[in-house]
Amino acid sequence: MTPHDPRGPRAAHEPHAAAHDPHTARGSPAAADRADATHGPHQAALPEELATLLAEIVPPGGAFRHREHIHLAYLAVRRHGADRAAGVVSGWIRHLAAYQRAPQKFNATVTRAWTEIVAHHMTAAPPVTDFASFADRYPALLDKRLLTRHYTSRTLASPAARTGWVEPDLAAFPWRGRCGS
Repeated sequence: MTPHDPRGPRAAHEPHAAAHDPHTARGSPAAADRADATHGPHQAALPEELATLLAEIVPPGGAFRHREHIHLAYLAVRRHGADRAAGVVSGWIRHLAAYQRAPQKFNATVTRAWTEIVAHHMTAAPPVTDFASFADRYPALLDKRLLTRHYTSRTLASPAARTGWVEPDLAAFPWRGRCGS
């Protein structure tokens, strides 16, 4: 899904999804006006910092998938530190979900868990200078099924996990200690 395409989540799969150039429109006052006109008064434009990062992460006509989520978490940890990154990324992903008119897609536990995993790997080894090097060093982070080592799908799909933090129910994260159940 392109996080800034007003045509919605299916736009990335349509033949002409790249026709809208998000890099020239995103974050500008005109884009905000278009977003308000397209999505109604309750729909806000993306925050400037997020729009700038998306321009770096998502190529024109590209989609915002798992790798881009991990890249966003990586940038948040670099910019805001490991302690603040999970809250920052949660806010950003909520904005993206709302922007796409899909707030139900946001999962607080998944977002925080992935951000903590990224932060853990960033602090556990000598720093790298860019995301490509980080991804090369930790290719397992690009496997979106990694959380299934720590959580059952039932737990991740639960209302509690969607709205707040839920401890792993299969295997604890190494930086957190014992498993939650």
